[in-house]
Amino acid sequence: MRMTDKIALITGGSTGIGKATAVRFAAEGAKVAITGREKAALQTAAQEIAELGGQVIWIDGDVQYKVDVDRMVDTVLSHWGTIDVLVNNAGICSPASFLEIEEAEWDRHMAINLKGTFLTGQTVAKVLVKQAKGGSIINMSSVNGLAAEKDQAHYNATKGGINLLTMSMAIELAPLGIRVNALCPGFIETRLTKPLIDNPGAFGPYLQTIPMGRAGVPEEIADAALFMATNDSRYMTGHCLVVDGGQLIKLS
Repeated sequence: MRMTDKIALITGGSTGIGKATAVRFAAEGAKVAITGREKAALQTAAQEIAELGGQVIWIDGDVQYKVDVDRMVDTVLSHWGTIDVLVNNAGICSPASFLEIEEAEWDRHMAINLKGTFLTGQTVAKVLVKQAKGGSIINMSSVNGLAAEKDQAHYNATKGGINLLTMSMAIELAPLGIRVNALCPGFIETRLTKPLIDNPGAFGPYLQTIPMGRAGVPEEIADAALFMATNDSRYMTGHCLVVDGGQLIKLS
């Protein structure tokens, strides 16, 4: 197993890509801590991982608040004594046209998607530096951070910011043995994309933007996260890895 005895913190770990990543890491021997804002969803996800034989704890909290981030990290350290991998997965997306985005909604996207990635990344990076044994940080971005889609200006901006934040972190942390990369999924079947999937009239045409002709599934992103979390990607840092069924080709 590729992550035996590794400790991984996964934000937004109760559903979708975060949950699939936690399941994948646990199956490879990692001890996983999942975080999120919904206690019931966290409990359910943790139970599922445990029933599969994984070692897991859950921590409720909101990544846009430093006090919550500090508590999440401290909880992992008090439970297992160390952190090896961070997956910055927590995020939101509420589509709206540029002319109709309200300031509060803009601020909410920036706070959770971008500020949350910064706060959690910085807090865990300080732990990794102190531990002096390296580590891997994976920031969950999107193809929307590389090419814009309409009705998502606020979301697009946060993901573009995450890509540049990833590169900035990588430059400064590489000499300290810490790798920082981003994953840029395309259209993945999650609760964020369910409204479109459930609308055949809109989803059919949308699939035409994906050369492989289908939506991705969270497990396909989890596999990419596993690659970035392990020594398989030991000479990779500051990279934004696209996993999108070819969608970026058409978006570009």
